[in-house]
Amino acid sequence: MGDIITTKHMNLWYGATGKKTAEDKGHHALKDINIAIPANEITALIGPSGCGKSTFLKTLNRMNDLVEGVRIEGEICFDGHNIFDREMDPTWLRKQVGMVFQKANPFPMSIYDNVAYGPRTYGIRSKSRLDEIVEKSLRDAAIWDEVKDRLKASALGLSGGQQQRLCIARALANEPVVLLMDESTSALDPISTGKIEDLAVELKKDYTVIMVTHNMQQALRVSDKTAFFLLGEMVEFGPTEDIFSMPRDKRTEDYITGRFG
Repeated sequence: MGDIITTKHMNLWYGATGKKTAEDKGHHALKDINIAIPANEITALIGPSGCGKSTFLKTLNRMNDLVEGVRIEGEICFDGHNIFDREMDPTWLRKQVGMVFQKANPFPMSIYDNVAYGPRTYGIRSKSRLDEIVEKSLRDAAIWDEVKDRLKASALGLSGGQQQRLCIARALANEPVVLLMDESTSALDPISTGKIEDLAVELKKDYTVIMVTHNMQQALRVSDKTAFFLLGEMVEFGPTEDIFSMPRDKRTEDYITGRFG
């Protein structure tokens, strides 16, 4: 399938003043990131808190555009196009590269309207088409059977694990190519976590999944490739099995054997 996202010499600073001198660039949060993320696989981003993995994830669909004082250099190509080009429409990009956050954030509306929200925003008005999208998205998110008889009920009445799967369905309704998951199971119980892990494995048939996780066992269970971040650097990237069994870098070994983090 090839690579869906490639990053070349990407650097990011927080708190930049807009001047180009070194001291005005602010905190150097991501340092010279080079990575090629394969399509239709699960790529896990691991590393201790504050190491840059969530910042990197949010850069992939330009969510960091919404943060004041962020400065980015280098390039990120999605499907062959540099996402920082002037011609790139961030709204189109976020439709292609969907995101599910750490804490489930359903809208205070019905289950149906949560999933139909994105397609309606993009101009789909036909009830039969919306019905189709809602059902397919809820099925793809492995929650259809649990909610099909109460689509008009408030999404806020669902359990935490169900709300998170609803948020995945909401992201899938926009027909993305890539799904970003930012610690999407960290607030969930083990059973709900297992359901979302199984779901991620199922989704890679049709989507590319990139997940930030604090849980190394989770990375080992579900991901095909793993990238280890430390202090804003991507220390190592490769097949998950190799990263965990034969890390090339001492820092990776120290982290996965629990010496720090």
